[in-house]
Amino acid sequence: MRTRLFNSAAFVLQCAVAVAMSAAACAAPVGELHRVASDPTASLRDAQHRPRLRITVWYPASADAVEQPVVIGPPDKPLFNVGSDAPDASFASGARRPVILLSHGFGGSARMMGWFGIALARDGYIVVAVDHPGNNGAEPMTVPGALLSWDRAEDLRVALDAIARDPLVGPHVDVSRLGVAGFSAGGYTSLVAAGARVQPARFEQFCQAHPDDAVCLPQPEFAVTQQQYARELERPEIRAAFARAGDDHTIGHVRAAFLMAPAIVQALQPASLEALQTPVQIVLGDADTVAPPMTNGVVAARLIPHAALTRFDGVTHTDFLATCTELGRATLPPCKQISDQDEVHRLTIDAARTFFEAQLGAVH
Repeated sequence: MRTRLFNSAAFVLQCAVAVAMSAAACAAPVGELHRVASDPTASLRDAQHRPRLRITVWYPASADAVEQPVVIGPPDKPLFNVGSDAPDASFASGARRPVILLSHGFGGSARMMGWFGIALARDGYIVVAVDHPGNNGAEPMTVPGALLSWDRAEDLRVALDAIARDPLVGPHVDVSRLGVAGFSAGGYTSLVAAGARVQPARFEQFCQAHPDDAVCLPQPEFAVTQQQYARELERPEIRAAFARAGDDHTIGHVRAAFLMAPAIVQALQPASLEALQTPVQIVLGDADTVAPPMTNGVVAARLIPHAALTRFDGVTHTDFLATCTELGRATLPPCKQISDQDEVHRLTIDAARTFFEAQLGAVH
């Protein structure tokens, strides 16, 4: 399905009416807390070889929680507006809630995807996001962090286990109602967590045949050449890690996968996508030059049984980042590519809300 962006003025009017009719629902507060878990796959990827994983949780907070702005960059000169939430607020009372695992893109961060995570938490979900070791914008990037992409799904598994055992969070989560979502490389991660199998040799063959495809080029967040990758593969511990690339990295209980502008689809075994039973929804922009739809999201949609695909006209890859500020648009190359982030975010959140409610059941 192809979607044109709506008129922003009309959207503002619709939102104003919705707020007037349901102010309490729109104002439902969201809490944010952080945890650190032990992740055995992280030490190869982390720049300091620490076996640790940083976790961010967004959740429905108690009515008296006081939210604060969430930004990326200097507080007085932010580059991205993420939203607002209440740090370490008390949980809202009620039944156990469905969980959404959230994976950021190459060189991104949990916070960068906060626009999505906070919105779903405001709808009643508990969203568990991670900073993938060696491949996030908050810490030094590493070649293994870029290379060992299948361990991203293991990060989500570690995060889920840690949160389920957490004495504060655990009593509020219903792990039997589990979804996964991700942007760009996080979309690939979501497919792996849902049951797709990784085949690194297939991606290498694709890039040899299509060296100019954007996913095969050195990435601006962390430019690694094929020669650097080859040198890394000479290390015995990296070769050992590659030996388990094709293992089953499925996370049990995942009942739905929501993908935003997925990338690295050519690294997945086509037969495993064809055999995927987990419901999948994909949203992407048809002006995406970072993860070209015809070699990524469209390929996944064609192979996965009953996958739903929505294409946004004129939308780029970076429209799925947190909202760029005026300073960000003036200084950051990715922000100069955006079309209408507010509308893209709204349409994406609406699609995710509808999809997860259909697959995981009503939240309230």
